[in-house]
Amino acid sequence: MRAVRKANSLLSKKWRSSSASLFLGYTGARANDARSAYLDSAWGSTGVLTKLMYLRGFNVNDWECREMLESRSTMASGEEKGARIGKEFTIRTRFQEGHVFLRRGKRRKVWAARWREDVIAPNGSVKRVLRFAVLGTSSEIRGKKEARDILQARLRPINQGRQRPQSTMTLEQFVSELWKPGVIPTLRSGSSRYYDVQLRCHILPAFGSRRLCDITRVDVQCFLAGKRKQGFSGSSTHGMRTAISKVMQAAVDWNLLEQNPARGIRIGDRAPKTERLYLNPKEVGLLLTSLSEPCRTLVLVAVLTGMRIGEILALRWKVLDLARGVIQVRETVSEGKFGSPKTKSSRRDIPISHPVRDAFQAQLALCRRRGPEDLVFTTRKQTPLNPKNLLRRVLRPACKALELPLISWHSFRHTHATQLAEVGESLRTAQALLGHSDLETTLNVYTHAIPEAQRRAVDKIAEVLFTNVHKISAATENQKAN
Repeated sequence: MRAVRKANSLLSKKWRSSSASLFLGYTGARANDARSAYLDSAWGSTGVLTKLMYLRGFNVNDWECREMLESRSTMASGEEKGARIGKEFTIRTRFQEGHVFLRRGKRRKVWAARWREDVIAPNGSVKRVLRFAVLGTSSEIRGKKEARDILQARLRPINQGRQRPQSTMTLEQFVSELWKPGVIPTLRSGSSRYYDVQLRCHILPAFGSRRLCDITRVDVQCFLAGKRKQGFSGSSTHGMRTAISKVMQAAVDWNLLEQNPARGIRIGDRAPKTERLYLNPKEVGLLLTSLSEPCRTLVLVAVLTGMRIGEILALRWKVLDLARGVIQVRETVSEGKFGSPKTKSSRRDIPISHPVRDAFQAQLALCRRRGPEDLVFTTRKQTPLNPKNLLRRVLRPACKALELPLISWHSFRHTHATQLAEVGESLRTAQALLGHSDLETTLNVYTHAIPEAQRRAVDKIAEVLFTNVHKISAATENQKAN
């Protein structure tokens, strides 16, 4: 303190003498301008430490320098308090050692610790709270020094200013107040419904009352493992992990969390619980002969192109090039709402065969409106067809009458992928036609082994091996005879 007072005294004397000599001969407004220019120059050449000492209480009687210098300070308002500046948090570095102590647990003594940490309150302000944690049992931690070392390792990111304040909002508050208004409008309608179901049925019942900063990787892992034990498939638990990871990543991006606790969680096998259904060529023929229009044309296009039902129902005449035999997939529809295709790879051009071209030409002759923007498949009111109604009223009853598997619209996409593999097309070709962004999806999900193909493969292997065995046996007998 004596050194600070001495520095202030020297600074005061220096400024008084230099300013007195500088302003000799100036009066009135001219003197004020010269004095202001001098103060600007002096403040710019003053060191950081001197500025801090000066702002803490140094005062010059003649000039109200403290207020003037503070007004010239480049420090943003509220920054010295660790407030939120723009989109980032300026963390006020406060070194702390915390407090470790031995306390009695339920069965044995444990080493516990307390420390303070900055958090973001639900109203957006930053406040400091007291934290408590159990470091370990007395048998695991040998003495207070080792317990203090463990606590110091935990406090190191806080003391070094590397840990940002985390939000104390509950997950339910964050989802309803921030995530849904900010993220849901940017998603496709199908994706928004999917996330809504996952959050409402699985995630919020388990974590809704928990604070964002209290949800850990262990909690998410145990939650997903519990769902697998309840009988949910790997595909279903993967959807739950995707939903909670989407929400938590938004909290990280908005500076409410330090890291995403759901990223990188392992859920095991992602294979669906039920086998995907598909039809063989004979079954497809039987089904087509029993269907009426427009369901027959829809099934034909789905089987021979592999397009999603939403992509087929969103087709307009402007994207059909019947002369070149190409369909341009640029749009999809779900529950009457049009949007872009599922992924970037889904925007593709699909070549069509003669049966598909003939089917479109027949549909063109039946349509009343044939403008470029008109839909290929519409209701009487020129609105998109409802695939659920067609499935329930036409497709499923026909399958029951023919004693075929109760398939869905997506089954025709699996049928197309399986037949591509059957005729010997490469996986890259199948991936491009189906519009998959991941080759593994095409291989593991959409292609199915056909029993006839498996039998032909086994017969070919046997033919090759046994032919070589007979040749080797014949050559050995000839050598023995000679």
